[in-house]
Amino acid sequence: MRTDIFARLDREPEPPKIEVPRMTRTRLALFGGTLAFYLAIVVAVLLSTWLVTLDWKIMLFRPYQQWQELHAFLDYYVVLGQRGPTAVMVAAWLGWRSWRQHTLRPLLCLGAALLLLNVTVGAVKLGLGRLGPHYATQVGSAELFAGGDIFPSGHTANAVVTWGILAYLATTPRARRYLSALSAVVALGVGLTTVYLGTHWLSDVLLGWAAGLLILLALPWCEPVLAVAEAWILGVRDRLREQLRSRRRLVPSLPVAGGGPLPGHLFPPRPGAEEPVREAVGAGSGRGTAARGTARPGQPLAAPRTAHPSHHAGHHAVRSERGPVGQAGSRRPPHSRPVTGG
Repeated sequence: MRTDIFARLDREPEPPKIEVPRMTRTRLALFGGTLAFYLAIVVAVLLSTWLVTLDWKIMLFRPYQQWQELHAFLDYYVVLGQRGPTAVMVAAWLGWRSWRQHTLRPLLCLGAALLLLNVTVGAVKLGLGRLGPHYATQVGSAELFAGGDIFPSGHTANAVVTWGILAYLATTPRARRYLSALSAVVALGVGLTTVYLGTHWLSDVLLGWAAGLLILLALPWCEPVLAVAEAWILGVRDRLREQLRSRRRLVPSLPVAGGGPLPGHLFPPRPGAEEPVREAVGAGSGRGTAARGTARPGQPLAAPRTAHPSHHAGHHAVRSERGPVGQAGSRRPPHSRPVTGG
């Protein structure tokens, strides 16, 4: 059994039994409470209540001018909420987990969460059209339906979903607790950083937290669809592999030597391909016996075999090789019969 630090990098021999989260009563209660909070924030902004007043107070306070020494660090920290870099990092990690655990579920969960994030958050952004603090036109106004796309905060919602998916896919309760705390801290920091930089109102950040949490809480409802998608993708992969294997089995093997047998399916026999090649004369009998052979397509006709003279019976071998003698001292030339196709 391996005990070094690289042991966990090996692929597991069999897919582990992963417990898929279910929509329990606790999760349903959290989902309902988060949805109520989400709707309350939207109504408070639509009615220009005290929350909009608080937004303006924080914006006029200009935190980026009060604590300028934090500006350089927070400019880099806010990247943890950008969709492109964070999606690439998390997808690389979940891709390794998918390979190691013989399952596509981690990548499919990430794809489903990002799809829900784009649809829900993007629809509310475009529907409400709120302008950001740097583009506000009237003090105390909610700046709604003005062609903006700032409400809710996409950075904040993306940080909640992207880092929270790691906790959702954790395989042990201990890892789930640690990753949940870590993702909450990262998402909280990203949201407050956007308020510090003046790119979002505080109400944008509150709604972004609620939007991301709603997506994570609703993921168990997507698990049956993800299971069907995984089975379909793996089935397509298996069919493609079988097709490749069958094609490899049909590839002919080349003959080892020049005179070896040729594959029959590459060079099918032609009609009339069998031809007589030679007629040998029987040794010591005085009568010729015809021996017919067949030639393979594409190969020269075999030369007639001749008996080699031996030291003990040289005269008989020479006589057999020369054929019948007509007169003494005279020799009849051997008969040559034309080769016919029949």
